[in-house]
Amino acid sequence: MTGSDAPGIDTSRPHPARVYDWWLGGKDNYPVDEALARRILAVDGTVVRGARANRRFMQRAVRTAAEAGIRQFLDIGTGIPTEPNLHQVAQGVAPESKVVYADNDPIVLRHAQALLHSAPEGSTNYVQADVREPDTILRPAAETLDFSQPVALSLVALTHYLDDDAYGLVERYVGELTPGSFLILSQVTPDLNPVAIEKAAEQFRRSGTPFHPRSLAEFSRFFDGLELLGPGVIPVSGWRPEPVDVAVQAEGIVPVYAGVARKV
Repeated sequence: MTGSDAPGIDTSRPHPARVYDWWLGGKDNYPVDEALARRILAVDGTVVRGARANRRFMQRAVRTAAEAGIRQFLDIGTGIPTEPNLHQVAQGVAPESKVVYADNDPIVLRHAQALLHSAPEGSTNYVQADVREPDTILRPAAETLDFSQPVALSLVALTHYLDDDAYGLVERYVGELTPGSFLILSQVTPDLNPVAIEKAAEQFRRSGTPFHPRSLAEFSRFFDGLELLGPGVIPVSGWRPEPVDVAVQAEGIVPVYAGVARKV
């Protein structure tokens, strides 16, 4: 794939969604993304395992929310579609579920048809916008979602790309949610593999991508004022694991924390 294939897409700099896509074995990335992905993999051998663990966490967390009665989902930092997508998981539990995806990478827009293939009883929509500009996401999302009813907000593997303003940003989004809503988060941490994570963070920063791993206490701060679901904040593969996740834990650490909380 070349830049000429995708007008409007900046292929001179890597994008986290496309780097992530390469780790997941996808084809929607460019040489600059692959180069960064390989450099990070060379200093942190856990990244592929972590990317896959994040996807499985999203699936388990969304299923948990849907089984708890949530019928609306806002997924910010969607990334390039990798099945099963969030709407497939949610609508697998409740076909009437409504989902809005948001991402700032134009290449995701090119794949919006896959994201919008909803069950007939439900609906999906896509917004191309940046998480750092909440109104550009929340206003169009409100055309699909009813914010007077509970919503599950998914920010999986996103906050480590945001600086200290991330706390206020997450608070801004959660402030729009009615009680009974869910917050689904995962985030890279230096706690479990500090040397490798610092080397990976340096590779991101050199490429022009901010990267902010957070400790357990720093990550847990995102859930202040919310009711954490069991087992609380925990390494991602240990959050309500299924057999495949138990097997992954045996392969080695995944330096990512995850948690799900309810607004009360």
